Amino acid sequence: MLRHDWSLEEALEIYHQPFPDLMFQAQSIHRENFPGNTIQRSTLLSIKTGGCPEDCSYCPQSAHYDTGVDREGVLPTEVVLAQARQAKTEGSTRFCMGAAWREVKDGKEFDQVIKLVEGVSDLGLEVCCTLGMLSAPQAERLKAAGCHAYNHNLDTSPEYYEEIISTRTYQDRLDTLKNVRDAGITVCCGGIVGMGEATKDRVGLLVELASHSTHPESVPINMLVKVEGTPLAEENDVDPIDFVRMIATARILMPKSYVRLSAGRMEMSEEMQALCFVAGANSMFAGDKLLTTPNPKDDADRNLVKKLGMKYQDDANSTREQTSCSKIPSATADVANGGPSQSLS
Repeated sequence: MLRHDWSLEEALEIYHQPFPDLMFQAQSIHRENFPGNTIQRSTLLSIKTGGCPEDCSYCPQSAHYDTGVDREGVLPTEVVLAQARQAKTEGSTRFCMGAAWREVKDGKEFDQVIKLVEGVSDLGLEVCCTLGMLSAPQAERLKAAGCHAYNHNLDTSPEYYEEIISTRTYQDRLDTLKNVRDAGITVCCGGIVGMGEATKDRVGLLVELASHSTHPESVPINMLVKVEGTPLAEENDVDPIDFVRMIATARILMPKSYVRLSAGRMEMSEEMQALCFVAGANSMFAGDKLLTTPNPKDDADRNLVKKLGMKYQDDANSTREQTSCSKIPSATADVANGGPSQSLS
């Protein structure tokens, strides 16, 4: 049974338990809900880059910062569809399109996005969009066009949020998530680790996500990519074990969600990424860039997946199934149900 009433204290207890116990609990829960050795490959493309009026402290696309990212319009349809076809050929089952907007505005550019959604959906790929704030009618248009998922991250805990952004409130983000959910689009929502936040803020983000009446179907966990010109360019590096703990805690609190290993993989060793997969991450973003920041080459990802004896999820329709296989015994009945095990606390 899924829980939606985790307290911060409970979640911190899970996060801080001995590392072997944490990994065992997370992997046990993962295998109760997903194939154990399969990674969903997703591709993310920036279809409209730069010039965003938001002041998110981490973002090189913000017009507030001088990062060398130029303002561009929406990419031509044929360019985007060519990228989507290539992504499918290379093994991606989800194609995500991002636009550097504060909010979606009705008009020519949004009409163009609708056509892109229709075109990519016709290729047989799951379509995910991240376009900023979204009204209820706009969410309904995206759904009708074939949008399967909408990404709108909360970034961090409610308590730390104002340290990162002042041009959009936490409630603004929650309102967009409600519009997405009400339209029948699945929710992709996570955050960023390494923005100067305390451990309680990292875990507080997960508690917020897990408190929703329906857990986000997709939970991307990003490690801050420090970009010169942004306010967070000089932040301290994230401890690899702390990041893996974040992945494992996300898996335990949200057993049936895809936990996506997202931005920051260029700074992760193969060993760190492998631990993330053991901790319950079961998706990665492919492609030379994640919007505007570097990402590992496709060959490097394929070599890692092969080295680990894992495989990409090839069937796009299987992303909607959550049958378990290759199960290993759970430590306790509590672990199988996604709750904290008394023997592991």
